[in-house]
Amino acid sequence: MDNVLSIVTFLPLIAAGILAIFLRGEDEAAQRNAKWVALVATTVTFLVSLFILFDFDPSNTGFQFVEERQWLLGLKYKMGVDGISVLFVLLTTFIMPLTIAASWNVTVRVKEYMIAFLILETLMLGVFMALDLVLFYVFFEAGLIPMFLIIGIWGGKQRIYASFKFFLYTFLGSVLMLVAMVAMFTDAGTTDIPTLMTHEFASDGFSLLGVYIVGGAQTLLFLAFFASFAVKMPMWPVHTWLPDAHVQAPTAGSVVLAAIMLKMGGYGFLRFSLPMFPVGAEVLTPLVLWMSAIAIVYTSLVALAQEDMKKLIAYSSVAHMGYVTMGIFAANQQGIDGAIFQMISHGFISGALFLIVGVIYDRMHTREIDAYGGLVNRMPAYALIFMFFTMANVGLPGTSGFVGEFLTLFGVFQVNTWVAFVAATGVILSAAYALWLYRRVVMGDLIKESLRSITDMTKRERAIFAPLVAMTLLLGVYPSLVTDIISPSVEALISNYETALADAQTNAVSQTAATLH
Repeated sequence: MDNVLSIVTFLPLIAAGILAIFLRGEDEAAQRNAKWVALVATTVTFLVSLFILFDFDPSNTGFQFVEERQWLLGLKYKMGVDGISVLFVLLTTFIMPLTIAASWNVTVRVKEYMIAFLILETLMLGVFMALDLVLFYVFFEAGLIPMFLIIGIWGGKQRIYASFKFFLYTFLGSVLMLVAMVAMFTDAGTTDIPTLMTHEFASDGFSLLGVYIVGGAQTLLFLAFFASFAVKMPMWPVHTWLPDAHVQAPTAGSVVLAAIMLKMGGYGFLRFSLPMFPVGAEVLTPLVLWMSAIAIVYTSLVALAQEDMKKLIAYSSVAHMGYVTMGIFAANQQGIDGAIFQMISHGFISGALFLIVGVIYDRMHTREIDAYGGLVNRMPAYALIFMFFTMANVGLPGTSGFVGEFLTLFGVFQVNTWVAFVAATGVILSAAYALWLYRRVVMGDLIKESLRSITDMTKRERAIFAPLVAMTLLLGVYPSLVTDIISPSVEALISNYETALADAQTNAVSQTAATLH
């Protein structure tokens, strides 16, 4: 199919335009029509995106389905996917119809709500497909706007504070990335991402304000991109915006934030940090590995102290993203395979956990853990689904959660055994907070009077969870569905990374010898 990437990217935007232009009124019929248009649009987008998967050739480690045309002021509109990005595209199109279906109970400004999510889908897809620096930056930053509105308009009591905190943290982090992009264009003379991945940025050390910069320009460029991607993931200690954003966001907003938007940071590390700044990455890898290990342990302990279900799951997300950054900067096959697998798996599991909270929040309008207890007596189907995703979140073998954690720990162990040991304690802590949450909410006697009339999941709610259960199980027992697609591109990334490091070391030795002579 020609231009399939543009079709997939802009289908939701076209649907948003149709809603904005043709749908009028706020009556029940108009609200229902808005929901159906959004659901159909996101479902069609997913079905069309399957053409990308069916025609994708994993053995080809270059970019496929490339579209290129002139865009603005000499800049190019260039799109493409490789083995690293194609599954993030599929994850996005898979999750979005489920979030729309989970929003069926929304009754306030429904048309605008659906438009915001449709625009957000286009912008997120653009991030994973863009092959031009400026185009990537536009998609990356513009995605903040609809999520800012989703939290700020349809969120909880503290929604204004949470939305501004989310926006300022992520936007300020990206300002440094923009400065770095200008420097890259000045040095390389192009904004073409595939060309920049093979360009050799200066790696000679120099003094700056009395501080010797090991790795030179590459280290500074790496740090500028790191500031943006670390906030986006988010990494400790710049993670504090995420719990507030999750708690205040509507259920669908939390699902999109956890399942897709956090993955933009990890994708950025893989697309920019490792291939473009290998020397800078090598210099700062020990720092990143220890930051990741601390994040896993610290946020897991913080999760144990939470009284709000959403906040607990939000801190759990930060811990799981710690495994991702560890795996990426282990810079070996198992580590990066595991990091990508973990991001895909986390999309299904964390999305499901926020939907699980949404189910009982729709009924009781509280997320306080102490407000519940004994739900198994009234909601057996809910208890079963909750248990399944609790086990997946813990990393039970047979679920996708196990595969990602195992591979990342295996990859990190080859690089730094102490980091791997500290991170492994997070597996125990995740079992502690996840099972503690489950026991307090679901198990025991139904004592509270307010819960005696609570009803089990509806057919719509069960239908939403069915594909998430299926994917979590399928990837848990047959992980090669993912690894067969990503491994060749990861292998090429590692090979280019190691070659670039070797060339930089050779050049450094040559320059030292020339200086001595």
